[in-house]
Amino acid sequence: MATQLNLPIGVQAFGKIRTGGFYYVDKTAYLHQLIDEGSYYFLSRPRRFGKSLLLDTLKELF
Repeated sequence: MATQLNLPIGVQAFGKIRTGGFYYVDKTAYLHQLIDEGSYYFLSRPRRFGKSLLLDTLKELF
């Protein structure tokens, strides 16, 4: 039987998700693409839709 991971509801720190045993879909390849190919982006996402987590993930990458 596979281990069931918890969803990181309310967790906005990428480091805590990585070390806390939470379920996470890794999309950092897309972040590398944004960094390498882009210039300025407007992050238009609904409330509670991962903007803070995205920015924290970028902080961890750098």
